[in-house]
Amino acid sequence: MKRLFAMAAAAAFYAAPASAVEIEVGYPYSHLFDVTYEKIMESFKKEHPEIEVKFRATYESYEDGTNTILREAVSGNLPDVTMQGLNRQAILVEKGIAKSLEPFIAKEADFEKDGYHQAMLSLSTFDKKVYGLPFSVSLPVGYYNMDLVRKSGSDKLPETWDEVVALCKTMRANGVKNPVFWGWNITGNWFMQALMWSQDEPIVKGNKVNFDGEAGLTSLETMKKIFRGCEMQNLSWKDALASFSAGEIGMMFWSTSALGAVERAKGDFELKTNEFPGIGEKPKGLPAGGNAALLVSQSDDPERLQAAWTFLKYITSGLGAAAVAETTGYMPPNKAANEIILADFYKRNPNKETAVRQLPLLRDWLAYPGDKGLAVTQVIYDGIESIVTGENDDMAALQDDLVAEVGDMLPH
Repeated sequence: MKRLFAMAAAAAFYAAPASAVEIEVGYPYSHLFDVTYEKIMESFKKEHPEIEVKFRATYESYEDGTNTILREAVSGNLPDVTMQGLNRQAILVEKGIAKSLEPFIAKEADFEKDGYHQAMLSLSTFDKKVYGLPFSVSLPVGYYNMDLVRKSGSDKLPETWDEVVALCKTMRANGVKNPVFWGWNITGNWFMQALMWSQDEPIVKGNKVNFDGEAGLTSLETMKKIFRGCEMQNLSWKDALASFSAGEIGMMFWSTSALGAVERAKGDFELKTNEFPGIGEKPKGLPAGGNAALLVSQSDDPERLQAAWTFLKYITSGLGAAAVAETTGYMPPNKAANEIILADFYKRNPNKETAVRQLPLLRDWLAYPGDKGLAVTQVIYDGIESIVTGENDDMAALQDDLVAEVGDMLPH
């Protein structure tokens, strides 16, 4: 309701002319991005009064966003632009829902000079065609309540998961009731992929499960070590972010995307972020999170399609990407934002620089191939939850079950 009110107020202030072309846009995670779109729309409406943007109800998660688009494609009710998780673009391309942006890019005089460098475009490129423009890129990081960390007798931050567990025990012995939250329930099995990539292994290879070996078992054993060793509570991610912001949790491992929201909500304690710990050594890789803007309009009206492209290009431009960095903890995927608009931004906001330091570790956030990709995500989610709740204690047996079930769901 807050977002709708804010957007309505902005729309009223920058009232579009009666002849304006109307487009509809869908995006996820209201708590992260409402403030971002409000900031972007202030300048967009001034520069493009000929376009009226209507925002649909926000998606609860990336999975919800993809399921919504799949349903709307069947019912013929797609928005013109949708923001989708980087790992959920492929299915929309495969089903012909996302449109190639190549015809629009071909008409741009200096597309690459506008900041769209190839490394970021590759995240949304399929069969050598660009289907999306990355809007935000994140990596997993550690959030620390330094007031609680210092109760351990030190302010040294952990570099490995063994050190995290040791710090948990020291903090608990010194009165910290809830020393850690580790984001197992984040979207797209992202933290399972983070543990796999930490060992330089993808979670799938082609159409094959790749967590059936030593790296997969080590990932499951590492989660068990953290959950049991830290006596971690089974909180929803919303409750965990609220509890950390209230100063009740000592360490939180989560996406850098939430940093802006945490900074706005946090109580009176010193907050620090630091690199994501590794399994015995620094991670060898980490999955890129975030989302991209896709054109999914079902309209044949060239004016409406051009308006949708204009909006899509604007929000992913240097100006739009800078707004993402300033209002969230995401990294801007547009180099114009990093090199020009945000020149001294990270010096003034060192907590937001942690993810930038990890950029050399960037790896793909992998989608599970085939029509059952979303269902596979749920199977692995349920398996990890069984470790958190204590239902599963034998990680080798759990690995066998997950490999068998997921293997049957992947295309043969």
